[in-house]
Amino acid sequence: MPRMLIIDDDIHLRKLVLTYADLAGFQCKEAENARQALALLEDTDFDILILDVMMPGMDGFEALAEIRGRSQVPVIMLTARGEEYDKLLGFNLGADDYVSKPFSPKELMARVGAVLKRAGRKQSDILTFGELCIEPAARTITLSGNLLNLPPKEFDLLLKLAQNEHIVLTRDQLLEKVWGYNYDGDARTVDTHIKSLREHLGSYRKVIQTTWGVGYKFEYKE
Repeated sequence: MPRMLIIDDDIHLRKLVLTYADLAGFQCKEAENARQALALLEDTDFDILILDVMMPGMDGFEALAEIRGRSQVPVIMLTARGEEYDKLLGFNLGADDYVSKPFSPKELMARVGAVLKRAGRKQSDILTFGELCIEPAARTITLSGNLLNLPPKEFDLLLKLAQNEHIVLTRDQLLEKVWGYNYDGDARTVDTHIKSLREHLGSYRKVIQTTWGVGYKFEYKE
């Protein structure tokens, strides 16, 4: 699973990026300032960084200069400043891409995929369970060679469960990871989508198992 570090002093923006990156198959860590990020980089090899420019203390440009002194990890800069000079400075310091706020999370993830492709890294691997194949980057699922046209939330739900095979995820965890941390719905939303998802999976419906009173897990058996 590819690893992403999200560096921004705005917790709401970090959670927004984390939600979409998590669904795309990334293992994410967060840092609220550059110093925290540099400390995390000492201990973990990340596949990509999302780095805000305007942060208290050490700003994103200063952080990028220090990062480039030790690593060539791909970096996408985030900023509310869209001036050409700032973008040129970021690129000259070694940024791989530059996204101005406000931005579309889906566009950001598309840019992440493009940057990783240029860097020769995979955004996410195909998950295969017998005749069930899930391709996160293309958001496609095939079963016995046939394409399954799942509604978006059912795709996200199946992907999240499959990425955590053998692990029970509570309904609250699934609500947060699939619908977003600020979703106002209740656990019945998960149950309804699980029921529909099982119907779509047909003979593979049993890969989604219920842990009564807790939640669901993905369990594939030959």
